[in-house]
Amino acid sequence: MAFGLIIIGDEILSGRRIDKHFPKVLELLSERGLQLGWAEYVGDEPERITATLKRTLSSGDIVFCTGGIGATPDDHTRQCVAAALGVPLALHPEAREKIRERIADMSRETGIEPDYNAPENLHRLKMGEFPQGASIIPNPYNKIPGFSVRNTSGEGAHYFAPGFPVMAWPMFEWVLESNYADLFHRRAWAERSMLVFESAESTLTPLMELIEAQFPLVKVFSLPHVGDEKTRRHIDLGVKGDPQQVEPAFEKMQEGLRQLKAEFQLNN
Repeated sequence: MAFGLIIIGDEILSGRRIDKHFPKVLELLSERGLQLGWAEYVGDEPERITATLKRTLSSGDIVFCTGGIGATPDDHTRQCVAAALGVPLALHPEAREKIRERIADMSRETGIEPDYNAPENLHRLKMGEFPQGASIIPNPYNKIPGFSVRNTSGEGAHYFAPGFPVMAWPMFEWVLESNYADLFHRRAWAERSMLVFESAESTLTPLMELIEAQFPLVKVFSLPHVGDEKTRRHIDLGVKGDPQQVEPAFEKMQEGLRQLKAEFQLNN
């Protein structure tokens, strides 16, 4: 089981909007001792959204999805989830009540009585049409809920929220706190790294392979940097994983670099 993120919307892929969900979801997870396993960006193309969801729904992962759950012509996510699951859309009774509450709130703000049968309000109810069997996710911003579905694998679930950060972020936080508190800080994790100057990755590869072989609960990472006006060419080299193995692995890495006569500087 891994945590995944799907961000849906042409506006992200075209650059009209800059994605803010990825760093926020990383933050929400890391605060709870969790990690993001994968992320995907998908445009507003129903066939591609459906194909993506069929694949991810067959996994056992916990997946957060943003975007496309409204009721305008460019919103396809609700329909694509239903297609991927092979079930119809249906007006969720709790979603219906929440949307009607929102309609009443907006009417009070303008000083008029709510007309639930007005065409625009009947159209708003479409935002409560979710795949049959879905559960709602409360929206503290404007009451119009998101929804969740269980994966077809029998393990894990997908959680769908609007593309607006002011709505999606508290909704995802609610999902974590309400459903996955038992996973928080279950896995101890540590990371150490250093900058290795003017060395080639090919020269360091045997050392990295040796460390991963000797410390099976640790992963080695290597991030080259071509250098700029502030720093010389270097590699951000380090280890991450089980805290009991990270420290000795990091010491072994430093020892190996000294044997290679490589210049390095520890990161804070």
